[in-house]
Amino acid sequence: MLQINNLVSDRGSKYAVSGGPVTSRAEIDAFLKKLKRDRKYAKATHNTWAALLSEGSPIKGDDGESGAGMVILRMLERDDLKDHVIVVTRWYGGVKLGGDRFRRVQDCVRAYLDALAD
Repeated sequence: MLQINNLVSDRGSKYAVSGGPVTSRAEIDAFLKKLKRDRKYAKATHNTWAALLSEGSPIKGDDGESGAGMVILRMLERDDLKDHVIVVTRWYGGVKLGGDRFRRVQDCVRAYLDALAD
């Protein structure tokens, strides 16, 4: 599991990104469960995720951050990264970010993909 904590901060909201190899929905669920064993992630406002599986259709979860899973999924598709889940975690800071929240999700996914390539 690759994790980048305290990656982005915007008007009080803090973001982190995590990810790892998966080949099925069951493995995604296990990954999310393991991530949320860390109390910090369990208490996060949102843990949005997406995966592009070789053995089926793309899947995503917004966890209350409507549209964020699709942002992650599109970036996975562009990089053709299959059998890998990426989770963007947000701790809400009290100020609504509007469309900027999608830019923060993109920032997190880009940092993750760059770290993966290194």
